[in-house]
Amino acid sequence: MATPVVTKTAWKLQEIVAHASNVSSLVLGKASGRLLATGGDDCRVNLWSINKPNCIMSLTGHTSPVESVRLNTPEELIVAGSQSGSIRVWDLEAAKILRTLMGHKANICSLDFHPYGEFVASGSQDTNIKLWDIRRKGCVFRYRLWDLTAGKMMSEFPGHTGPVNVVEFHPNEYLLASGSSDRTIRFWDLEKFQVVSCIEGEPGPVRSVLFNPDGCCLYSGCQDSLRVYGWEPERCFDVVLVSWGKVADLAVCNDQLIGVAFSQSNVSSYVVDLTRVTRTGTVAQDLVQDSRPLAQQSAHPSAPLRRIYERPSTACSKPQRVKQNSESERRSPSSEDDRDERESRAEIQNAEEYNEIFQPKNSISRTPPRRSEPFPAPPEDDTATAKEAAKPSPPMDSQFPVPNLEVLPRPPVVTPTPAPKAEPAIIPATRNEPIGLKASDFLPAVKIPQQAELVDEDAMSQIRKGHDTMCVVLTSRHKNLDTVRAVWTTGDIKTSVDSAVAINDLSVVVDLLNIVNQKASLWKLDLCTTVLPQIEKLLQSKYESYVQTGCTSLKLILQRFLPLITDILAAPPSVGVDISREERLHKCRLCYKQLKSISGLVKSKSALSGRHGSAFRELHLLMASLD
Repeated sequence: MATPVVTKTAWKLQEIVAHASNVSSLVLGKASGRLLATGGDDCRVNLWSINKPNCIMSLTGHTSPVESVRLNTPEELIVAGSQSGSIRVWDLEAAKILRTLMGHKANICSLDFHPYGEFVASGSQDTNIKLWDIRRKGCVFRYRLWDLTAGKMMSEFPGHTGPVNVVEFHPNEYLLASGSSDRTIRFWDLEKFQVVSCIEGEPGPVRSVLFNPDGCCLYSGCQDSLRVYGWEPERCFDVVLVSWGKVADLAVCNDQLIGVAFSQSNVSSYVVDLTRVTRTGTVAQDLVQDSRPLAQQSAHPSAPLRRIYERPSTACSKPQRVKQNSESERRSPSSEDDRDERESRAEIQNAEEYNEIFQPKNSISRTPPRRSEPFPAPPEDDTATAKEAAKPSPPMDSQFPVPNLEVLPRPPVVTPTPAPKAEPAIIPATRNEPIGLKASDFLPAVKIPQQAELVDEDAMSQIRKGHDTMCVVLTSRHKNLDTVRAVWTTGDIKTSVDSAVAINDLSVVVDLLNIVNQKASLWKLDLCTTVLPQIEKLLQSKYESYVQTGCTSLKLILQRFLPLITDILAAPPSVGVDISREERLHKCRLCYKQLKSISGLVKSKSALSGRHGSAFRELHLLMASLD
């Protein structure tokens, strides 16, 4: 009898080169789980079908890097925001620009369509959130967190101690989930406006969360893992290891979770088989349409603790009216619309896939298909690895599989040339291989029929290459961190930072700043005098993670202390002797001198493109008062 094939729970589906320059944003179509839109530093928005190697359509018109993209629920419209603050809406079925919305004065950080209305919400680094009417081509409201019906703030949810990166509404309950850089996920009751529960201990900042379509659990895309949570009470149902790095977006389709991540110009997609993931019980279907008060509903074990809401009806008549309006506008365009069409183009690069996805055969069916086939899971042990394995693998090999070095038959992937690559000028924080190490040095040599079999001694010799040197480096790093930790436990933050600086190892400084940055109350003026010279070194580092930490620390210092520094320096001299004031004045002068030194570096780097340039431009604006 044939042995059943054991398939993987999670696997890498595809990797593509999505743009000519760095990818800056991306989004998955939530309805189909098969449509992907990417925005890049090349000022383009590209559309892809998951697991297909070729771009379907490329949208042009933006004159600065695209910072945020979003698809509407039917996946027929797409909105993109740029670094300059402009917003463009395209009609994907008509392959034309629909609207250009101007009004923001800085980067567009986030965008979203109203779930069943003709509105777009945008958030910008100019501190404004705006609601736009797509039909009128204008801004309706400018606000922070509002009840759209009453036009006023409903409630503010305090609790997170770091920036909130993502919020997600429950599909049918009055429940909101929020993920933050403070490594927590909080669940909020939208009727009582209070916290329901809080999940702590995430391995890193929370950037991507998604409720299961039936609302039974929440998926959190963590660093190289997927976590499945419940909230009443808070608990973790399952953890699945996925080598996706910092996943950027999630979608669910056919009992499979699709995750996408990007690094430089590449975008990678991953699949998790949800039938093999532990989840809570599903919500009964009859409860979704139950409009009775919560007290009258049956006490089903999986019934939610909050009232169920019904989404307003979205009959076909309303979308048809939108289409008719847009068609009439295209037949009688204004001069501004003419200019938009000249400046913005939708370049169809794959006509067959475009017609399949965006040109439906009738008004009801929409593609990508709602009932698309699930992606086939590869076997747990691929053929090449099984042939090469000379002895059984350790128990944890299935959890941390050896990278597959074969060329996949679908989609076609270009095999990298074996020639050594020069070390990049900026080493990205997320990368698929370590800098300075070659995976081939730690793997058995590829067997050739004429080549003798690799003996155990030779294999062990290859594995031990550089081992002693690495042990020395890690031992020294551990010793340095122990030294800093011993001072930290005394509660003297300034002295612990001084000790980290004295060690003269930027990696230790970065580790410590990443902790201090999480709690702004730890920062004092005398701490700034010690940290600012180190920040100047970090901003010039070739390591992306060092630059990011330096930018975060500098932004925090500028926001908290620059007004104080300028006020003290501008104040008239005091009468008499005031020792504490003189000490404070001395610290302010020292900080001012260091900030002036850093300002030139920030100004020179603000011309860079991509996320680095965006961060430096924001710092440059904050430092404007120094001039």
